[in-house]
Amino acid sequence: MTHLKWTALAAAASVLVLAACASPATDTVEPAAESGAEAGFQITGTSGTVLQAEELETFDSPWAMAFLPDGRALVTLQAGTIWLLKADGTKTGNVTGGPGVEAKGQGGLGDIILHPDFATTGQVYISYVERDADNAELSGAAVELATLELTETGGILRDRSVIWRQFDSVPGNGHYGHRLAISSDRHLFITSGERQKFTPAQDMGSTLGKVVRLNLDGSVPSDNPFVSQGGPAAEVWTLGHRNPLGIAFGPDGKLWVHEMGPKHGDELNLIVRGQNYGYPEVSNGDHYDGRDIPDHATRPEFAAPAAYWVPAISPAGLDIYNGSLFSDWKGNALIGGLSSKALVRVEIQPDGTAAEAERYTWGKRVREVEEAPDGSVYVLEDDDGARLLRLTPAR
Repeated sequence: MTHLKWTALAAAASVLVLAACASPATDTVEPAAESGAEAGFQITGTSGTVLQAEELETFDSPWAMAFLPDGRALVTLQAGTIWLLKADGTKTGNVTGGPGVEAKGQGGLGDIILHPDFATTGQVYISYVERDADNAELSGAAVELATLELTETGGILRDRSVIWRQFDSVPGNGHYGHRLAISSDRHLFITSGERQKFTPAQDMGSTLGKVVRLNLDGSVPSDNPFVSQGGPAAEVWTLGHRNPLGIAFGPDGKLWVHEMGPKHGDELNLIVRGQNYGYPEVSNGDHYDGRDIPDHATRPEFAAPAAYWVPAISPAGLDIYNGSLFSDWKGNALIGGLSSKALVRVEIQPDGTAAEAERYTWGKRVREVEEAPDGSVYVLEDDDGARLLRLTPAR
């Protein structure tokens, strides 16, 4: 997910390998008694934790969600629509004036997060995929800073300005990444996928396959690790990533990113300044055509994942839990699973190691995970007719 936690960014720490495949135990989904707002169903996880799921709303191909200070929320749809939700999670109207997008493959409207001064400026960051003006076969991700003017039944985006573009635009419609997060020291972090082109992840003349760090206005910080190289390299915080679709800061200020592996080998990575995470030179998965990729253990010069999954979970959306409603989840990673059709909970230790603790399945692909101000967990399912669910501990 990409929700905002204004916590301090920790100093560099070592990342240790820990395979984190959960037991394929079967979760159970049981209908709950109908009682007004409490109508829904219960989900029993692989370790026996029971969650209460309340269905709030439905969307066609939602992508991201962000809570507003007044308890309302925003939801983006891949096709370009932005919905304003009431505090009860139901639709109240659209936010207009956003970027026009042409949804193809994995491309379209993406993330939305609040500027840290939103209460006074009303500014938000929006990511999306744009088509090359001269060649529609070329595309890349972009990030805008805009002012959001809200009403009771919707809103409008004004003063939009592009502050970052993925370099370079390439053919294809996959692996854009473009998830957003802001650190407590007021820097914008952007995940940038390698666009299914493999080698750009190791090319410092490109921002593909990287985690990018910028100032809040889109300028390049003078203390970025590769700033002396100039060009695209100046924006790079870390490299060697494949398809990073989740980014979040933990309560301790550490930055975490998950990414889809090739054929298996999905990763959860502790992001440390200047490190190289190895793709496509190493992966705990293999190429889709069956060719082997050396495992991380064979190349210790590359940062290894804190946790990885074989078979794949296809991670999408990430939250590092910081609430009190789920008392045992503090500092845990909550990951949406697409192919795994699951919400995956990962315990993270102070030393940066991590392991899957529990998996919750109810037969739907999970696109987004967002923590509400009251500590409940909101998940957006994937594809058309996707539900917005509010998860709380079962009573």
